[in-house]
Amino acid sequence: METVVTFFNDIVWSAALVILLVVTGLYFSIRMRLFQVRYIVDMVRLMFKGGKSADGISSFQAIAVSLAGRVGTGNIVGVSTAIFIGGPGAVFWMWLIAFLGAGSAFVESTLAQIYKQKEDGQYRGGPAYYIEKGIGGTFGKYYALLFAVVTVLACGLLLPGIQSNSISSAATNALPMLDGWMIGVFLIVILAVVIFGGIRSIANVATAAVPFMAIAYIIVAVTIVIMNISEVPALFGLIFRSAFGLEQQFAGTVGAMIMIGVKRGLYSNEAGQGTGAHAAGAAEVSHPAKQGLVQSFSVYVDTLFVCTATALMILMTGMYNVSDGDGGLIIDNGVYQTNAEGEKDVSGTVTFTQAGIDSAFHGMDNFQEGFIGFGSYFIAFALLFFCYTTMLAYYYIAETNLVYMLKGRMPWLKIVLGIVLIGSAFYGTVSTADLAWQMGDLGVGLMAWINVIAILILQKPALKAFRDYERQYKLQKQGKIDEIVFEPTRDEFKDHNFWVDEYPRRNEEGYDYPDRN
Repeated sequence: METVVTFFNDIVWSAALVILLVVTGLYFSIRMRLFQVRYIVDMVRLMFKGGKSADGISSFQAIAVSLAGRVGTGNIVGVSTAIFIGGPGAVFWMWLIAFLGAGSAFVESTLAQIYKQKEDGQYRGGPAYYIEKGIGGTFGKYYALLFAVVTVLACGLLLPGIQSNSISSAATNALPMLDGWMIGVFLIVILAVVIFGGIRSIANVATAAVPFMAIAYIIVAVTIVIMNISEVPALFGLIFRSAFGLEQQFAGTVGAMIMIGVKRGLYSNEAGQGTGAHAAGAAEVSHPAKQGLVQSFSVYVDTLFVCTATALMILMTGMYNVSDGDGGLIIDNGVYQTNAEGEKDVSGTVTFTQAGIDSAFHGMDNFQEGFIGFGSYFIAFALLFFCYTTMLAYYYIAETNLVYMLKGRMPWLKIVLGIVLIGSAFYGTVSTADLAWQMGDLGVGLMAWINVIAILILQKPALKAFRDYERQYKLQKQGKIDEIVFEPTRDEFKDHNFWVDEYPRRNEEGYDYPDRN
């Protein structure tokens, strides 16, 4: 299986996908005049505004669900792997894809709001919905179906194993008396309890768990940075020099560095992949661009905050190795563990981050002697929270696309989907890390290809919504309007659309719900 997955992965993750992601993010950033810088304060403000309804979740719940999907093993294990394969410079390329990816995240999330609809008593939105409605015709219908099928397979079957594998690796590192089977059974129980409660249950867990763990994780990272504050300028210099091959020892790894930085950056922040758009479409907001801005900020939280925290902890403490691409090491700092077969594993996975924290608080000597301390326990605990909520988000994304495909038929298949995802998570706890990552990368790459092409085709409605938001934003600042509201005409949406048929229009007296037909 690993040979087959690797073969298709090499095709999907060619240089063409990397170029497409970077160029698309750059294009949208230029078209919206670096909105990700101009509106960063409003991104934070809007995140805490707006309330949930009987049909939708709040903006904060939507970003929590999105972050549940984004903040996971990619932020810890993914960063470790990126540094092992590409060296310190890979961190720069993760930053770049996050900054530019904010543009793609805005467009896909705004489109999800524009084309959302009510199904089984709640808002549903995402790439499948905006592809079918926005592109239209037979091509739009089948292209949307393609995305839905790929997403159900990716989020329901391919991706959960990465998360559960990371939980298992971290837990067995910290508590050697555990094994994959024990952790797998534990995951089955805690996943089933929440998954079958629907989006509100998932949103409630994500809202409670994600901010708590992300803040705790960043506090630990900031503490380590403060302890090594004198090294910060040199560290950032190393990252930037390495990124462009100016650091002699990494000069030969620039190609691998860019590829792994973009790949792990996308896996972590998911900008352009379309996953965040599903939660965005479920939000209760008065203008699509509002949720687009909120979702753009979630990319920053994921990569610029959490991933950077991981990178700094690893690089500051020197707890990393760097591969030469041929089975040897460019950098060998002695950071390794012995795997189940008794072989020395120098590739990092979760070990770099655990060792970085242990080294910061207890010293390198203790680590080399096999000391298991705060870092090992803390990362095991963090990954349990991060990866658990990510798997919940995967279920919601897969369920949304399944509902789209079924059109109200065979609702019992949602139960089957939950069982398949839980089974995939269990398999991940007992499978090899390499296979789990290969399968996950394949799912991410396929979704990204389909979705990025779609948002390039459908960019006009999203950019028009952005310009409308900017126009009303200026009026609001002048005190001429109280609320920014999306008010499209029926000519703009020939088919039934939530914003034309159900959302209140503004009139001189305030808001009402006139007959829109």
